[in-house]
Amino acid sequence: MGPLHTYSTDLTWTGAGATGTTSYTAYSRDHEVRIGTKPPLLGSSDPAFRGDRDRFSPEELLVASLSQCHLLWFLHLAAAAGIVVVGYEDRATGTMRVEAAGHGQFTEVVLHPRVTISGSAHLADGSAVTDGALADVHHKAHEHCFISRSVNFPVRIEPVPVRVAQPGAA
Repeated sequence: MGPLHTYSTDLTWTGAGATGTTSYTAYSRDHEVRIGTKPPLLGSSDPAFRGDRDRFSPEELLVASLSQCHLLWFLHLAAAAGIVVVGYEDRATGTMRVEAAGHGQFTEVVLHPRVTISGSAHLADGSAVTDGALADVHHKAHEHCFISRSVNFPVRIEPVPVRVAQPGAA
């Protein structure tokens, strides 16, 4: 077994108001997540569940975590392969099904990474960067991502066409 890593967060519910949970509609879903000395993350539930749309929901953060994890592994593996990535964007989407009784679960998350590589980029062996080479890096990143390996629903990767930055272009 490899090394263990522990992650700690502090959560404080800030939405009790004057009456607390005297009824389902009496309280706010607002809360703060604190991680070390970083600025607090203002959370709430999804607006569909009486949350504040201006705050982050756990569902949004789960989708963002999957997107971030893929990004970080992709960049690591691209660098190891000699692929010079100069831009990366993702428009990730998650689908959650809610059952009649009110409980639910995610059915899938789809990542749509758009990678920009340097126009002069070549693989470590000197060959050109092909769509297949980038697809291989995406596949390996998906296999390595700690978060996607930990969820019980499919995480699909659907890269959008690669952009090539011309040398010297800003």
